[in-house]
Amino acid sequence: MTDISMIKAALDEVAGGKFSAVRFDDGRVSLILNVSGLDVRERGQIEIAVKSKLLELDGVEKVDVAMTAEKVQRRLIAVGSGKGGVGKSTLSTNLAIALKALGLKVGMVDADIYGPSQPRLLNCEGKRPEAEGKQLIPVPNEYDIPVLSMGHLAKPGQAIAWRGPMAGKALDQLINAHWGDIEYLIVDMPPGTGDVQLSMMQNHKPVGALIVSTPQDLALMDAVRAVDLFEQAKIPIIGMVENMAAYICPHCGEVSDPFGAGGAEAAAKTMDMPFMGRVPLDIEIRKSSDGGTPSAALDNLQGKAFHDIAKKLVTWLDNQ
Repeated sequence: MTDISMIKAALDEVAGGKFSAVRFDDGRVSLILNVSGLDVRERGQIEIAVKSKLLELDGVEKVDVAMTAEKVQRRLIAVGSGKGGVGKSTLSTNLAIALKALGLKVGMVDADIYGPSQPRLLNCEGKRPEAEGKQLIPVPNEYDIPVLSMGHLAKPGQAIAWRGPMAGKALDQLINAHWGDIEYLIVDMPPGTGDVQLSMMQNHKPVGALIVSTPQDLALMDAVRAVDLFEQAKIPIIGMVENMAAYICPHCGEVSDPFGAGGAEAAAKTMDMPFMGRVPLDIEIRKSSDGGTPSAALDNLQGKAFHDIAKKLVTWLDNQ
């Protein structure tokens, strides 16, 4: 005849120790399942598996399953620039992949409502998020970085012509999604210092902001404005990254600096903030990004720059 030890042994097979308060009385089993980090489909699957397994046992006639989930303390990291075209989205994607490689549970929010890039960068174009109640379920991808973007909700090529309040509500929906056990959300910010940026900072308060700039003076002028915006909102500046820092000729190996050199590092020093590192101007980074295979996911020299920045970011987070 089935006893409580046999029931717990069966539960171990299908629920992996995520159960508690098991009771068996008069043919009826009751238990609590910890479903932290599981989306609605996974919760349904584990409930079906538990009930099916237990009902195979002699004397078990009914199974009652209650579900509970622990609330995860989620931290937002904003990646901003002040202007477009400096490689902010590419840095965000590669940074997320590099952070995951360091053991962090990372998700991605594409907050560039009007010009979303993450579906292409993470190779999940054409996929639409499902919903659990009023919450969106992030879109999975081959890099195991759950992501949400307006690019998953709008038709391909569709212009999103929304005023600020509507864009702000869309951003809220992306950030307040069902992220499961994700601990860190990389927020790929839109360029500039407008309504979407203000909504994100006021409503969701990132733990810090990473500023991206190319070396030339025009980009640095806008990066300084982005720094000022975050500082006004009392959001700590993690540091500055210099993108498109140098070009190495693939034929002769000569190094040139079409956008100048060292400008972002000098600006970081002037503003008394950490300099996080340089990302080269490399055609392989462009090709891999367009192809949905971010450099940080590859074992090559181009990806090393992103992994080095990720290590510095983890050190910063550990000291907060």
